[in-house]
Amino acid sequence: MNRIHGKKVVEMDLMQKIQLIEENTVELITQEEILELLKEKKHPITYCGYEPSGEVHLGHMVTAIKLSQMEKTGFKVKILLADWHAFLNKKGTEEEIIENVKLWKKVFSKLGIKEPEFILGSSFQKNQDYIEDLFVLSLNTTINRGLRAMQEVARDIDNATVSQSIYPLMQINDIKHLKIDVAQSGVEQRKIHMLAREILGKINYKKSCFVHTPLIDSMQKPGTKMSSSDSTNLISVRDTETEIKKKINKAYCIEGDSNNALMQIMKLIVFPKIKFLEVKRPEKFGGNIQFNSFAELEKAFNEKKLHPMDLKNSLAKELDGILDPVRKVFKG
Repeated sequence: MNRIHGKKVVEMDLMQKIQLIEENTVELITQEEILELLKEKKHPITYCGYEPSGEVHLGHMVTAIKLSQMEKTGFKVKILLADWHAFLNKKGTEEEIIENVKLWKKVFSKLGIKEPEFILGSSFQKNQDYIEDLFVLSLNTTINRGLRAMQEVARDIDNATVSQSIYPLMQINDIKHLKIDVAQSGVEQRKIHMLAREILGKINYKKSCFVHTPLIDSMQKPGTKMSSSDSTNLISVRDTETEIKKKINKAYCIEGDSNNALMQIMKLIVFPKIKFLEVKRPEKFGGNIQFNSFAELEKAFNEKKLHPMDLKNSLAKELDGILDPVRKVFKG
C-alpha cells in the first residue's frame, strides 16, 4: 500500500498507472512523456479547467472521472474554476459567474475526486508576472492562430471578439502558473493544447503533457456534442429520476447501432463506477442478463441481443444512483 495525500491506495506499477490514465481517452500527448513523468515524480500535478456557466452535465463528469482515475495513480488534482475565462468567452455577467462558481465548487466536490484543490482563475490571473507572461505569449502568436485554437470552444467564431483570441493564451499561461505537469480536458481543447506545446518555452516553461477525453454526443443527434447551452439535449447532474428517465426515453437509439449518446454514457460514466451491469427484463424477452464490461454490452447491443428499451431502463437506473449524492447539493 502507499498513500496519496494521506489516503491509502493500492500500489500500481507503471504500466497499470498508464493503462488507467489511458482508459476511455482519445489520446495522450504523449504516452512516452507521461511514463517518464511518472518515473520522475511521485505526485505530479494534473488539472482541468471549467468555465462556471450553465448546467454541470454528464460531459463534465467524463473529465471529473478521468481526474479521479489520475488521482488514483498518484497525481495531485487541481480544478480551475475559470471565472475570467467565462467572462471573456461571453458566458454570463460577472454576478452570474460569481454565483455559478460557488455552486460548481460544491458539485465538483461530489464527483469522486478525493482531494481536489479548487482554484479561482481571478485569484492569480491579475498578478503582474502572469500579465507579463501573457504579453510574451501574445507576441509569439498571430491573431489567426489564436482564433483557430478557439474554433471548437467559442460559440460564434465568425464574430469572435478580441477577448476570445486572448482566451487560449490565458489557458496556456495557466499551465505555467498552476505548475501543471499534465493538463486534462475534452478533445475539443486539442488545438489550444497543441499551441501550448509550441509556445510554452517562450515563457520558460516545459512542454506539458495532455490527456484528452471524448465528448458525449447530444441526446438527439450523433456527431454533435452535449452542451450546457441546450438543456433539452443534455442530462444535468441536478436532473431528478423522472427527468432522467424522460430524457433517456426520448434519446436517439437505433437497435443494433451503438453510435449514440446512451452507449457513450454507459462507457464513459457508468462502467467506470460499477463492477458489472445487470439488465432486468421479463423471461419472454430473454430474462435478466449480466454484462461484466462495456465491450460485452456493446457486442450484445450491436448483435441486437439487447433491445434499446432495456438499455434505456438500465441506464436510467444506474445514472439515478450515480447522481443521487450530487443532487443533494441543490437541496441544501
